[in-house]
Amino acid sequence: MLTIWGRRDSSNVQAVMWAVAELGLTHARIDAGHRFGVTGTPEFLAMNPNGTVPVVQDGDGPVLWESAAILRYLANSYAPDSFWPVEPGARADVDRWAEWAKINIILPFGGQVFMPMIFQKPEVRNTAALEASLKALTAKFQMAEARLALHPYMMGNTLTLADIHMGNILYRYFTLDIARADLPALQAYYDRLCARPAYAEHVMVSYDALRPA
Repeated sequence: MLTIWGRRDSSNVQAVMWAVAELGLTHARIDAGHRFGVTGTPEFLAMNPNGTVPVVQDGDGPVLWESAAILRYLANSYAPDSFWPVEPGARADVDRWAEWAKINIILPFGGQVFMPMIFQKPEVRNTAALEASLKALTAKFQMAEARLALHPYMMGNTLTLADIHMGNILYRYFTLDIARADLPALQAYYDRLCARPAYAEHVMVSYDALRPA
């Protein structure tokens, strides 16, 4: 059984939990991080010296941290070929789009859009910087738009590891009070993800508790 440390409203935890649910893996999740504490304890730091979530232990096996590494471990250990291909070239294709989404979508959205919108009051936000970040993000989304206009998911007709990375932040993107470009294929993709029970349970999670009091 997997033991997972991390709070439900952590986007990195959500990516792992979504994958765990899609793969049908038995697990137990322990609240940790932000208002729950735990991550600064000696016991936790012995598992992850960064003091961040998620952390995953697979039974008596390895203790893992860094969400992308955890996702690859789960895919290598438990995923079917449709999710994480066995053939090296096909696997690398999925992996490169997963990396692309992490670097070009997840990181800039989280640091340059989500964080200012959640943690900064409107009167102190750098509006010009936020608009520039959204413009740059839209340019990357247009690359995904072109792919998603051809097939339902990032790699074709089935969900893969690339979708876990690509789709994980879309709930926040589509629910934040921000200007969004007209990207119909991306919108339809998000709607398909919302219809998946695992996504609805583990990604469509309120982030209101993250806002400063």
